[in-house]
Amino acid sequence: MHDINAVKGAVITLCGSTKFKDEFQFWYKELSLHGNVVMTVTSFSHAENERLPRTQKLVADLLHLRKISMSDMIFVIDVGKYIGESTEREIMFAEMQKKQVYYLSDLRERAGLTSSN
Repeated sequence: MHDINAVKGAVITLCGSTKFKDEFQFWYKELSLHGNVVMTVTSFSHAENERLPRTQKLVADLLHLRKISMSDMIFVIDVGKYIGESTEREIMFAEMQKKQVYYLSDLRERAGLTSSN
């Protein structure tokens, strides 16, 4: 399966930079309304200019890896193909666990859209 829009009834964890809050919210709703269980980030610290204390950031990061473990697949919100250090680690973690990995940029390319659409 190559199209995240065709996925139904799966458990999906959204991954990506927390600066892409609007995209996370859009895909959370879109994938949920297609009958999927969707898990997402704990906070949008970059988008909201919020700096979590170090221990809370660590807890949130570990919790996100746990969500990935519980998922069938991940959907990477890579606006402009941007993948930061944390997201790269999450992708590697998912791949090590043989999870399917979908990318927003691939979906946009197949639809003929640029990252600004």
